[in-house]
Amino acid sequence: MNNKSALPLLSRKLPAYFALSILACAVSSAYAADVTDLGSVGASDSSTGVSGKAATVAISQGSLSARSAQSTISNEFVREFTSPIATFDQAIAMAPGMFATSPNGVGLGDASITMRGYSDSNAVISFDGIPFNDTNGVSHHPWAFFPSQFVGGAVIDRSPGSAATIGQATFGGNVDILSRTLEAKQRTTLTTSYGTWNTSLIGIEHETGQFGADGNQNLLINAHQMKSDGYQTFNDQNRDAVSVKYQYTYSPDTVVTAFASYLNLKSNTPAVKGVSRANVNAGNYNYLLSDTPGTANYFGYEFYNIDTDFNYIALSSNLGNGWQLDDKVYVYRYWNKQNYNNFKYGANGLTVSPTPGPATGIDKLNSYTTKGNLLRVSHETSTGTLRAGLWTDVANSFRYQYPDNPATLVDQAVPKFSETYQTVSVQPYVEYEFKVTPDLKVTPGVKYASYHQSFVHLADNGGAVGNLNGAASVTNSITYTDVLPSFDVHYQLRPNWASYFQYAKGDQIPSTSVFDVKNAVVATPPKATKSATTQIGSVWKSDKYTLDVDLYHTKLDNPYSQTTDLSGNPVFTLNGSQINQGIEAEGTIVLGSGFSLYGNATYGSAKYDTGLWVAGAPKDTETLGLTYKMHDWNVGGFAKRVGQMYNDNGGTHQAFLLAPVTVTNLFVNYQLKNPLASTKLATIQFDVNNLLNKHSITSVAAAGTSTSSSAAPSNADLLAVLPARSMNVTLKLDF
Repeated sequence: MNNKSALPLLSRKLPAYFALSILACAVSSAYAADVTDLGSVGASDSSTGVSGKAATVAISQGSLSARSAQSTISNEFVREFTSPIATFDQAIAMAPGMFATSPNGVGLGDASITMRGYSDSNAVISFDGIPFNDTNGVSHHPWAFFPSQFVGGAVIDRSPGSAATIGQATFGGNVDILSRTLEAKQRTTLTTSYGTWNTSLIGIEHETGQFGADGNQNLLINAHQMKSDGYQTFNDQNRDAVSVKYQYTYSPDTVVTAFASYLNLKSNTPAVKGVSRANVNAGNYNYLLSDTPGTANYFGYEFYNIDTDFNYIALSSNLGNGWQLDDKVYVYRYWNKQNYNNFKYGANGLTVSPTPGPATGIDKLNSYTTKGNLLRVSHETSTGTLRAGLWTDVANSFRYQYPDNPATLVDQAVPKFSETYQTVSVQPYVEYEFKVTPDLKVTPGVKYASYHQSFVHLADNGGAVGNLNGAASVTNSITYTDVLPSFDVHYQLRPNWASYFQYAKGDQIPSTSVFDVKNAVVATPPKATKSATTQIGSVWKSDKYTLDVDLYHTKLDNPYSQTTDLSGNPVFTLNGSQINQGIEAEGTIVLGSGFSLYGNATYGSAKYDTGLWVAGAPKDTETLGLTYKMHDWNVGGFAKRVGQMYNDNGGTHQAFLLAPVTVTNLFVNYQLKNPLASTKLATIQFDVNNLLNKHSITSVAAAGTSTSSSAAPSNADLLAVLPARSMNVTLKLDF
């Protein structure tokens, strides 16, 4: 049976020390001279009621109630200081230790996200607390989920979190993308944008405001279409997306929230991820695809068609006597249909092959539907707060790759691989926050993590499991389990100053590629990799300043190496461990006259137990941002610097040394109130990404040879390069 028949079922430098010293000195002098006004204007920290102008204008800041190293990204930053075509990666890229970039331009490709040097596959990314990720490996696709129109901010936790933090990769940290906040007043907004590379966006958003009996309901709907030629040659993009958020206040104690989104993305992005070193050396930073039919990299052979949707219903209820219930039921879907000619660069880095033929291309599907429930219960008394919960998640996946003729799209009869599998994740947890004193809280907790996977592999052409000795298919299964404790201490030194200590363990589920071996037989399968993080930090706020500082140390399991036993079956062995450690700080200073200065810095190391650096982990990262908000103007300039790092060549650590990368962005917003009789507000935004037009190499996507290195580079090395300067002009009209 051709397993494609199942398709309808699943379809649809400032040096870091210098930056830290500036922040520390600024806060030290401010603390001595500034009279803190905690009751004045603006934003507040919900844990203490502390408010101040600095907290209002901060684009990223810690919380006085945080029990680990956290940064909260504001809704204002997303609305005013990210590109209208961006996806959620740009909203988090300026936070401490974070970096994200797409070689085809902001919002125009599948961006790569790192946190303290960890790739996004080492972290949990969630939306309104619901984890989402690919099912063949814990990876994420910003271009296919949650464009900026869906996003109302983010909370970044650079740790495994507490016992209550759930997901398949608490290994390195977690990022919770927040949905939009509903507004009290009715509004309809029309948006049009045009920019570099023939990039256009049109959109409409309607906020009902509060309606119904006593204003107990609210609804927000937005939809947009984005088109672009992209920075890279013939890597066109077309995105259609819509989201709906509804809230119903059943009673003062019970609220029901529903969210639904749909996104369709079409692009000509190939399987080759990067520009050849030969082209980069010649100044052709964006050469990717050709417009000549019959050539190996003709854009007509390369296309994605991705559908995603994300849906949940949430119930939050105060049950009385200190009991609180929160429950979320969700379902999300990812359907990625891709066709490409499997072209490669020759040794000179200029010629591409093979000429399209009967089996030079790939017909690929990666699809899954995930359903789950996240139940949380808490009980607060005078002595403390009990928190308990259960996360259950069931993902059904269907994946295949068939060799095909990219010119005719005729498939070969036997696949490279074809498989269906199910992943069942179950995580119960419990933690208790002891109120030792009104200002001192101690919270121990524990989580049990269980992941069960069951597979059905079809016989293939040898690409994954082989011919199975004549059998049509083979089945197998595996279960990974972990017990993950956490412990933290939170001390409120003053109403505007808090400190914390945290120890927590996290884990990461192995990739399903473990079973991509002959007959899918694994003699000694791997266990989930683990991490142990110890952190200490402090958060301080006043009317004019915010400051967060933390020290961290994380010990992590290395990836597994694969050997074979006497029967030829794979055996997976842990390679050892790595240590990530360092210091971080972020802060905001209100300069006056509408100006505010934001800065953050991370300085540290990420090394294996051999002393060699982990690939993609920078020695330091820094962000500097200057904002101006006065009258009808809101202007922001931001520079992100990512320090020196190493990349591997597939067999050797530290093969490539990459120079520091700096990205500078500028945003100018101007508002006109009541420009027309029927228009409440007109907003004009001008944004420039990569203002200085840098073409820095951000990573070596693939080494051209097994011995390629910085000392002996190959012209066929594939490099990820910063996209050139781009600009957009956007007009928003509120009715």
